[in-house]
Amino acid sequence: MTVAETEIFEPDGRAVPYADDHGDGPALVLLPGAGLRLGYLGLLAEALGEEDFRVVRIGCRRPNDAVPAPTLHDLAQDVVDVMDHVGMTRPWVGGHGFGGTVARTVALNHPARAAGVLLLAVEGEAPVEVSPTSEIPENAYDRERMALQRAARAASAEIGAATLAPGIPVLALQGSADRVMPPANGETLRAAAPERVSLVTIDGAADLFPLTHVGETAWPIEDYLDWD
Repeated sequence: MTVAETEIFEPDGRAVPYADDHGDGPALVLLPGAGLRLGYLGLLAEALGEEDFRVVRIGCRRPNDAVPAPTLHDLAQDVVDVMDHVGMTRPWVGGHGFGGTVARTVALNHPARAAGVLLLAVEGEAPVEVSPTSEIPENAYDRERMALQRAARAASAEIGAATLAPGIPVLALQGSADRVMPPANGETLRAAAPERVSLVTIDGAADLFPLTHVGETAWPIEDYLDWD
């Protein structure tokens, strides 16, 4: 399978990057972590695509002085607009770190559009910062996009770390060695809604596990979405 090229969806002055890794099976949206681009999720998309998943990776817009600064609700609307653009009706919506926070917001604001929520590491109440404990090199971050995301969280205080849409299932994956988004975050989320949050811990994985532990990340997704 060839990983899709990044395209830009540009409605109303918003430039939202996305990559549509076409497939015929279960549909999944993947959103990257804070300040990160789409590319590092390509290997995970490829692994899922080998099981016929249709994966669409959707990035975050960059700052634009001509457009008001977005909230989490605006970034969630960007995701839904790209879903409309590529013809996705009701996929699972997931993301890594901050991307998972946006995925939870999509499910809250548009419950009919999310079959479930996939969280690849769970953000805490404080936004993720560039950290010396992270596996992610500092030069991988888009600092302007990261500042926009931090401001979006600050403008959306009603979306807490454990805020979930009623009735929508959640699959959360976490790394046992993650010091940026530690496993305690996932445990807190599961305690808030044990009847619908399933939690999988990947042994030895840190904060970049969607790239460093592709197989261990893909397998529970494939199993949970029941596509063998």
